[in-house]
Amino acid sequence: MKNALKDIIKNTKEIEKKYAAERLAEMNNPTTKANRRDFLKKTALGGMSLTALMGLTLEDTMAETTSNVRRASAPSDLKITDLRYCVTTVLGRTAIIRIDTNQGIYGLGEVRDGADPRYALMLKSRILGENPCNVEKIFKIIKQFGGQARQAGGVCAVEMALWDLCGKAYNVPAWQLLGGRYRDHIRLYADTPTGSNPQDQKEKIKFRTETQGYSWLKMDVSINQVRNIPGTLNNTEILKQNSNQWQGGYMSYANTKHAFTGVQITEKGLDELAKIVHDVREMVGYEIPISTDHYGHIDVNNCIKLGRALEKYTLAWLEDMVPWQWTEQHKAITEALVTPTTTGEDIFLLENFKDLIHNRAVDIVHPDLASSGGLLETKRIGDYAEEFGIAMAMHQAGTPVSFMANVHCAAATQNFLSLEHHSVDLPWWEDMVKTTGGDKMIVKGYAPVPLTAPGLGIELNDEVLKQHLHKSDSSYFAPTPEWDEKRSHDRTWS
Repeated sequence: MKNALKDIIKNTKEIEKKYAAERLAEMNNPTTKANRRDFLKKTALGGMSLTALMGLTLEDTMAETTSNVRRASAPSDLKITDLRYCVTTVLGRTAIIRIDTNQGIYGLGEVRDGADPRYALMLKSRILGENPCNVEKIFKIIKQFGGQARQAGGVCAVEMALWDLCGKAYNVPAWQLLGGRYRDHIRLYADTPTGSNPQDQKEKIKFRTETQGYSWLKMDVSINQVRNIPGTLNNTEILKQNSNQWQGGYMSYANTKHAFTGVQITEKGLDELAKIVHDVREMVGYEIPISTDHYGHIDVNNCIKLGRALEKYTLAWLEDMVPWQWTEQHKAITEALVTPTTTGEDIFLLENFKDLIHNRAVDIVHPDLASSGGLLETKRIGDYAEEFGIAMAMHQAGTPVSFMANVHCAAATQNFLSLEHHSVDLPWWEDMVKTTGGDKMIVKGYAPVPLTAPGLGIELNDEVLKQHLHKSDSSYFAPTPEWDEKRSHDRTWS
């Protein structure tokens, strides 16, 4: 027994000598980051040499050398034990979920803005006991419960949390699990500020581009911006009842698809809308891309008329001019215009993007990761579009949790253009989380990709988050035992 221990210690001395030389070389390397160098120094001082264990029995030696092993890093033994949530006030109402495990590590995900956290809670009984590192397997179990737009919020939230967990378990960033990264910084696009008058707006735009550093902007060009100017629109009766584009009863303007409103833009209306874009373009300049959105519910013919009226301003894209389901209408708009077109923020799964991609009905796909299926499915969408020469931009309007999920996905997708950041002017938004790698989340209009931090690279800032819980549900990651039991047979085939 003693001879065996002596052989172990002899071999260990050689390993330690080699390892120490490698650590010293890394510490002395000028490219080594300060936090990494500090880590190496601390672990070198705090380490214990096996040669100091002479005289102990083999059993005592093994007990001593394994006493500080982090057993929460045994990925093959991980099991999901709970799913909890809280609801924030970001974008009106956005829920964050937390998936817990038997080893004390957890993953964070987000139910898309405006969606019910019960979309995620109903999935709890389907994933309890599963190993969270089997991301694709679990996704295939739960994806049947996702629908288009916000109905996919639960499935996507769980998928985000699984990648966060898997990355923590294996101690690698989420982008590494997706196949590696193409870039170290993710370009962001932000809303174009409005102002009380032209001079005020000009100053705000200057602050956005020069001080905050955003090099890509997006603005609304809506018929609502001109509806109070006589002679700009035709057949406005439906707008008089309720001109809100997002909320209303089933038969309201908000829920009447574009082709069925009968609203048309007159020549005067086109001139007024063009003037809005002209003024912003003059303030921003032509070096910075400007994307546009939210035109109102107008039919394909009026979309083409409006697109042609705006072509001289070299817009980056025209977004969601008609509902995403109408592939042929998107194709008609795309073929009639030189300005790039895009859609996709409400599409769930690659299979529902394929018709648009195969028909080249848009120039750019524009998924929202919190609706499209999560990190891996969104990367698959980008990769598939790339085969057809189509680029991918990414829609994002949530908390820092989904933001960071998007950052990792964008880093791993080659044909990526730009990622939306919708909460630029929310002062406490970034403080909702802490980056585990020590980097800032946003620097001059770009999001640095976490290069070493595991998972999504963030932890929640409980103190700040608790200050911004939605008044309708102020619970904070409370137990959810009422969702533990599965009560249905889920198979979709006989």
